[in-house]
Amino acid sequence: MSRNADLIARSLASVWHPCTQMQHHESAPPVPIVRGKGVWLEDAEGRRLIDGVSSWWVNLFGHGNPEIAEAIADQARRLEHVMLAGFTHQPVVALSERLSALAPGKLGHAFYASDGASATEIALKMAFHYFANRGQRAKRRFAYLQGGYHGETVGSLAVTDVAIFRDVYAPLLTQHQSLPFPAREQQAHALAALESLLESRGHEIAALVIEPLVQGASGMRMYDPGYLRRARALCDQHEVLLIADEIMTGFGRTGTFFACEQAGIAPDFLCLSKGITGGFLPLSCVLTSDGVYDAFYDERTVRGFLHSHSYTGNPIACRAACAVLDIFARDHVIEANREKAARFDAIAAPLAGHAHVRNARRLGMIWAFDIAGTPPDFARAATALALEHGALLRPIGSTVYFMPPYVINDEEFGGLVKAGLAIAGRLGGTP
Repeated sequence: MSRNADLIARSLASVWHPCTQMQHHESAPPVPIVRGKGVWLEDAEGRRLIDGVSSWWVNLFGHGNPEIAEAIADQARRLEHVMLAGFTHQPVVALSERLSALAPGKLGHAFYASDGASATEIALKMAFHYFANRGQRAKRRFAYLQGGYHGETVGSLAVTDVAIFRDVYAPLLTQHQSLPFPAREQQAHALAALESLLESRGHEIAALVIEPLVQGASGMRMYDPGYLRRARALCDQHEVLLIADEIMTGFGRTGTFFACEQAGIAPDFLCLSKGITGGFLPLSCVLTSDGVYDAFYDERTVRGFLHSHSYTGNPIACRAACAVLDIFARDHVIEANREKAARFDAIAAPLAGHAHVRNARRLGMIWAFDIAGTPPDFARAATALALEHGALLRPIGSTVYFMPPYVINDEEFGGLVKAGLAIAGRLGGTP
């Protein structure tokens, strides 16, 4: 048995893989990865793949980045963990100060967890509790955009609108209010719907939950910053909090450090995860305004936010995140990415002009395009075809997207384009 086959067999016998119908692995077994360097992943037999999706959008500066790895090793030798209830440590303080300084507006306090869904859950609970502490217990509902994705805990799934994740669990979910997605030609309609909802039910809406500028899990659907500006004003007018889910869009993915910057607005809650540690360790964070924080500051314990996770503010993860921020500052990453994206647009031009490609689009370091005339099992077939061409891609419906680590070079990006052309040519145009 080959080294790959052995690892595959053991995995299928013992691991329940995420976001997967396990029976599909009978025909498409999981790919065993043993090492990574830069944009490349390598299996046990030496086959290399370009990580075109940053391993679910988490990797920023390449696999095995030595600076982040060294920060982790140094912190592990000093202090691996201490509970954050009643204690503190240098990495979590430094990270909190730096994130606050980078965030739009005055988001002065950071609450930590381990994953994006938990960050959303924290923000939802904080928003409700904020109003409860103010005696406004009727404000217990949330508004969210059609097509929005905010995680898969029961609370975050209740404000998610992606049927394949949500529908089977519908009996478990609290019902909240969905709003039209502000596609370019529908922005006025979407804003009118938001205004109407807040005018009629603002007294019971605690917060609007939104992915700024791009919805990831719905197929990289992008919209204009003008919607965010008007949404912020309407929330202020009707005393509704704004939760910005920048779990995917943060840390430069949309061309600015945070997507909210492009609208010139500051949310009441900023949810962060994924790229925060450069893809090395689980960590998430919710930054809140001083106004929210002050509503919990009281002698009575019951008015405090008693939510907790065992590994909240883990020192090793926080050190990794600080190393990520060091790289951003030292290497002027946002500016460098703008130049890189312009070059990559030219490399991707043949793909954008392909006969089977529709709606080619880019925002920052996110490229996406739709394939016309796809077969029913397109996403699985396209993933397999990309692997044949040396690329890790994971289409969403009929949408193919590139979201590579920022260290990708022109030749490597060209490899992703070649894989995309193969997908368009072989799987597009199906009658």
